[in-house]
Amino acid sequence: MKTCAEPRIENTTALRSRSFLLLLVATLGGFGGYVLLLPVVPLWAVRGGAGELAAGATNGVFMLVTVLTQLGMPWLLRRIDHRLALGLGTALIGAPTPLYAFSRDMAVLLGTSGLRGIGFGLLTVAGGAMVAELVPPRLRGRAAGLYGLSVGLPNVVLLPVGVWLTQTIGFPALFWFAGIIPLAATTAVLGIAPVRPVHDPTTTSPAFPRALFAPWAVMLSVATAAGGLIAFLPLAVDGAAAPLALMAFGLATTLGRWSAGHLTDRLGPRHVLVPGAVLGTAGPALLALATPGPASLAVTGALLFGAGFGAVQNVTLVVMFERTASGPASTAWNIAYDAGNGLGSAGFGLLLTTADYSTTFAAAATLVLLCTPLAATGGSRRK
Repeated sequence: MKTCAEPRIENTTALRSRSFLLLLVATLGGFGGYVLLLPVVPLWAVRGGAGELAAGATNGVFMLVTVLTQLGMPWLLRRIDHRLALGLGTALIGAPTPLYAFSRDMAVLLGTSGLRGIGFGLLTVAGGAMVAELVPPRLRGRAAGLYGLSVGLPNVVLLPVGVWLTQTIGFPALFWFAGIIPLAATTAVLGIAPVRPVHDPTTTSPAFPRALFAPWAVMLSVATAAGGLIAFLPLAVDGAAAPLALMAFGLATTLGRWSAGHLTDRLGPRHVLVPGAVLGTAGPALLALATPGPASLAVTGALLFGAGFGAVQNVTLVVMFERTASGPASTAWNIAYDAGNGLGSAGFGLLLTTADYSTTFAAAATLVLLCTPLAATGGSRRK
């Protein structure tokens, strides 16, 4: 009876602890302020007379600065409390946001996006690292799954809401609202217990240990396919199938990441990562057949790919936590995610200059397929 009760006690004290729950709240708020404006800032720039290329640069600068910030996070997290990095992240996502309302000048828009990119880089890496520090290793799968819900729900709920709010309350009011959300989340950070890694092998290890390559490559390949899918699926699929497919993708990604957390703790990483990579291959392959093709095939392909993408997100993060310290692990994972999304959007666009949508989705499926063998080694545990 005692051995059966201990895991339940550990689960209650770790996954339901005040610090971990406040981390989820801060993550929800930080990502909420980020997601809400993803389609809005380029639209605001276009309304101000900017062309599509300049408008797209607002999100491009944001992601570029995010990745550059993430590169410095292992160094930073060895020197400051993780809470401070997380709080600075949510504050920098929120505080500069109202500046958008005062000008449509591209210098102001790009500068504001850059400041917010610093905040997003801090938020993503510090938040991910704190997942590993706030729970015991045997619960990291479920913890990463819950963290994935706090990241994914804003994407599912708020991504389509931003443009609608511009039509109901207007751009300036939305910018103030989108700034207040992350600032309110910053107050949640104050209630989190101090987080400093007890043992940080990065003081003697390289910033990107070789042991991270396999899970990192799997994550990068699937994130690249996802970046292209999100950018071009609405153009590739006709009629009502496009929004339905995107909704299916978003929901499946969020639920896939959460359910993979439970399965990883019970079955082990490899038994979840390999099927996730297989789904990540099957989804784009079906989308290749769906352009043109039946709408149901497009929705099914997006659903399968979302489930695989969510599973890969969870398992690769957990495996990286097992192979190195939380700071470098979270940094490598977030760079794979963000760089993959950017590469997918740009790479799909380049490929589409010489190929059709069907061929492009087939290329995405091939990319994930080539990295699928790495899932077997990328999902194995290492001490």
